[in-house]
Amino acid sequence: MALNRKVAYIDLNTGDVQTKPIPLAVRKKFVGGRGLDAYLLYNNTKKGCDPLGPGNALIISAGILVATLASATARTHVMAKSPLTGMLGSANMGGFFAPEMAWAGFHHLVITGKAKNPCYIYIHNGEIEIRDAGDIWGQSVTDAQWAIRQDLGDEEVKSCVCGPAGENLVRFANVMTGVKNAAGRTGMGCVMGSKNLKAVSARGTMDLEIAHPVEALEYNKRFIEQITSAKVSQTQGTLGTPFIWGATNSWGGVRTRNFQYNQCEYSDDIEPERIDEICEETMGPHHMTGCFGCQVHCRAQYKIPSGPLAGKYDEGPEYTSLGAFGAETDTPRAVTVLTGNHLVDQYGMDNLETGSLISWAMELYELGIITDKQTDGLDLSWGNDEAVIEMIERIAYRKGFLGDALADGGIPASKKIGKKSFDYLVQVKGMSNLHSDERATPALALNVATASRGSDHLRSRPAIDLYHLPEKVLRKIYGSPIPYDGPLSSEHTEYTGKPWQVFWQENLYMGVDSLGICKYHTVFLGVTLPTFEEWSKVLYLNTGIEMTPEELWQAARRCNMIERLFNLREGLKRNDLEKGDMLNHRYFDEPCRRGALDVIGTTIDKKKFIKMVDELYEHQGLDKNGIPKAETLQSLGLENEPTHLL
Repeated sequence: MALNRKVAYIDLNTGDVQTKPIPLAVRKKFVGGRGLDAYLLYNNTKKGCDPLGPGNALIISAGILVATLASATARTHVMAKSPLTGMLGSANMGGFFAPEMAWAGFHHLVITGKAKNPCYIYIHNGEIEIRDAGDIWGQSVTDAQWAIRQDLGDEEVKSCVCGPAGENLVRFANVMTGVKNAAGRTGMGCVMGSKNLKAVSARGTMDLEIAHPVEALEYNKRFIEQITSAKVSQTQGTLGTPFIWGATNSWGGVRTRNFQYNQCEYSDDIEPERIDEICEETMGPHHMTGCFGCQVHCRAQYKIPSGPLAGKYDEGPEYTSLGAFGAETDTPRAVTVLTGNHLVDQYGMDNLETGSLISWAMELYELGIITDKQTDGLDLSWGNDEAVIEMIERIAYRKGFLGDALADGGIPASKKIGKKSFDYLVQVKGMSNLHSDERATPALALNVATASRGSDHLRSRPAIDLYHLPEKVLRKIYGSPIPYDGPLSSEHTEYTGKPWQVFWQENLYMGVDSLGICKYHTVFLGVTLPTFEEWSKVLYLNTGIEMTPEELWQAARRCNMIERLFNLREGLKRNDLEKGDMLNHRYFDEPCRRGALDVIGTTIDKKKFIKMVDELYEHQGLDKNGIPKAETLQSLGLENEPTHLL
């Protein structure tokens, strides 16, 4: 059954492989996926370890429900100490790898050491071997996966790979699977590259026994209906995630020209309807696809319609690429966005970090902080499509001064460039913001500042705060499974009650990441989607584990606290601009200049923001400095960590 899936410890230095069962007591404390990964990372790395050294543990996992009868259970999670931030590295992706790993007998891999030569790990029906990857090293993300299939003589093999960016130790390189599924953010592909690990491949045909199969099937029918009947799911199934960018840009909530503007003008060519047209023109009417076990099919397929890479196939773009290579750099042209999306997918590089750093460099170029000397003659003026595409390649291969500097991430690059360049770097904890602008949304600003892996929209974002839901509806959502009778506000510009919303979403997202379900199948954008109540039932029917909604909430809190403990151990300080829960000064000092009437002129009130952080810390059980109180650790059973239970 699902609970028989093991954890494997793989030492690339020695080639030693050890496997262990995961005790039920550990499951109930940390569940699986991201939650158990956090425990494993905290217990298998030493304070201050070099993120690119052999002592950094790279953990790849499947959530506990992956490959069961539960819907949309496809998520792979990757965790290590981040080479980009020096703190928690964590990334999550869909596709088909995690189910294959589960069918091969494993839910968690803990990989340490460094191989002498390029290698890949192959998992097959309970067996693990380390194989030579000398001929695969240097290949693109897609080519590497097909090469591994050819090497193993099996086209059904699924692989997690690092592309050329990971091999070149770009500190925000991704782990990739399939054409575009990206464990992006925080540089997990860079950790793979540092270990001479090109890929982890899996092929499994082992049975996965379901605890209560008939009941699980019947319940999942209702689960699927709950998901597919939501309007947000239907919209995603038609336009994909670009619909989010289109709505947000119309309102005035996206960054343009780094942080100068909050709305991208003259952007008809990258609106979701236009992207959909290109996908249909190049791939036909049935161009939407999806991940394992998912009925929504939110991912488009396309071919680049023109330009030097015309005809190249890819998938997406997600709404993040529209911002990274369209809005931020003020290049709202479909060919630029689709080409940029394709290149980062093939190089294995975080689109958000790449686009943000290029737009930052463009602003520095405009200000004269960097000149043609630093760019090696490349014109980094706003709107220069060719420069955006050129910089993607320069970063991936560390070409020239600027390509090499940006490949190390924003904070190290700012120290090389100097001249107050750091002031214009929109980042939290060393990770660049995505393309959104939260100056008009205090709740989302709080999320960005306090997320565990750095500036983030997938850790605690209360996106439904923009829906202006009646307080009665908000109380129904945010009052379960733990009662809450504090303030709540339907107004997105308010500060009151927002810390609880962020706290609640933080636990919700940890829960869904631990189960291995997609965030789009919970209360992220859709208010009627499954949450703790449904999870308790689906967990029991598929695995036999009995956990109440309240116990799942407590487990999520526990796992979030482990991530906090890791960050504190690695230097997290509340108000530190490089390693703290603090926003760039531009949020407080520079008003929004475009957009709707409730957006123009807004900033984040710093005093109210600080009060929000205080309130969030109180909900989390932290003191004013963001350090867990003794009673909090005791109530969560973490007072003796690390305990090395596994």
